[in-house]
Amino acid sequence: MSALTLIIKREFIAKVRNKSFIVMTFLSPLLFAGIAVLVGYLSSLKADVQTIAIHDETGLFVNEFKSGDAFKYENQSSVAVEILRDSIKSGKYEGVLFIPKAKDSKSLEKSIKYYSDDDPGIAFVAGLEDIIASKLTETNYVNAKLDTLQIRNAEANVEISLSKSSGEVGLKYFNEIKIAFGCAFGYLIMMFIIIYGNMVMRSVIEEKTNRIIEIIISSVKPFQLMMGKIIGTSLAGVLQFVIWSIIGVLLLLVAASFFGVTPGVGVSGQMASQASQMSDSQLYIAELGKLPIGTMIFAFIVYFIGGYFLYSSVYAAIGAAVDSETDSQQFMMPIIMPLMLGVYIGVFTVINDPHGTVATTFSMIPLTSPIVMLMRIPFGVPWWQIALSMGILFGTFFAVVWFAAKIYRIGILMYGKKPTWKEMFKWMRYSG
Repeated sequence: MSALTLIIKREFIAKVRNKSFIVMTFLSPLLFAGIAVLVGYLSSLKADVQTIAIHDETGLFVNEFKSGDAFKYENQSSVAVEILRDSIKSGKYEGVLFIPKAKDSKSLEKSIKYYSDDDPGIAFVAGLEDIIASKLTETNYVNAKLDTLQIRNAEANVEISLSKSSGEVGLKYFNEIKIAFGCAFGYLIMMFIIIYGNMVMRSVIEEKTNRIIEIIISSVKPFQLMMGKIIGTSLAGVLQFVIWSIIGVLLLLVAASFFGVTPGVGVSGQMASQASQMSDSQLYIAELGKLPIGTMIFAFIVYFIGGYFLYSSVYAAIGAAVDSETDSQQFMMPIIMPLMLGVYIGVFTVINDPHGTVATTFSMIPLTSPIVMLMRIPFGVPWWQIALSMGILFGTFFAVVWFAAKIYRIGILMYGKKPTWKEMFKWMRYSG
């Protein structure tokens, strides 16, 4: 058995036997399920109804405000505004809407006030403005002796239907569904890289601090030790992910039986029943079936391996260069920034122009391609672009591993000195 295989086996066993690893492997899905149940429960709770007093001196608007689940409007036009304002302090009213008399509508537009000790939400204020503006506009039409019925009939309501060049019906919101799939895969990759990359770095720091590394390095090459840690940790991460997936499926089955939904056929039958009543749903289901799911899963696996190895080699080099996890913080931002940039490019650029220059370029850059390319694939990407992106990613990985191994070889035996970026670049120039 080779030294690399022994290191991989050692790292894998050390990770899976760790108590925190075992606890979080089985506890994390339950925590996520508990959070999901809690969020669902909290969202089902009705918010406290806030009472708003309306003092309308014109008498035109008070009946336009309709009470709902969140707000209750009371007509208090007969009560002085000063008294109503005092009632805000006592907690009787959340706010007071004051609509004074004015000589004309233009003066009235600028004289309306809302009193409240708490800053109201933007949506709430905008709703009040829309109600008053709509009624005031209608009043202006009447005063100008315009036929409001004819005006309403003259209003145009344009709805553009989408269609493909082949004649197939297009869907307005399907791009959002595509980006949701891409974001899910991209976000998983980003989280795995950060979580398991940090595990590699902490493992190196721990062995370096305990001086175990001095014994190990006498038997194996630094490159073998670094690659063994990366691969062994990745295998432990894959095992953890598989267990999470199994527990997640079991929780879904338990939830389905608890709510009286028959898994598999029953769920699909209900979906089919609803889709048969809604033509849009049928179209969305048909389009979902056309998504390149196989390509997405294959690309996820490849980009996860390439992205993880690329970033983990940097994490391992940083772990070898520092003496404690606190000292590593200065090197974390340059690692995390490309991942954050990839998410930003994916969310704000890919959805608007998935085949544009920006999206295509960042799907080729190896530090961002594992995230951006996965967000582009649901929109349809030529196979040669995917192959080129993967080739650049793995080519960069081998180059980074070669440089990282130089830092690892020197830094792993250095103690008591905080390294700088300048020193680490010097280490990369050393041969050996």
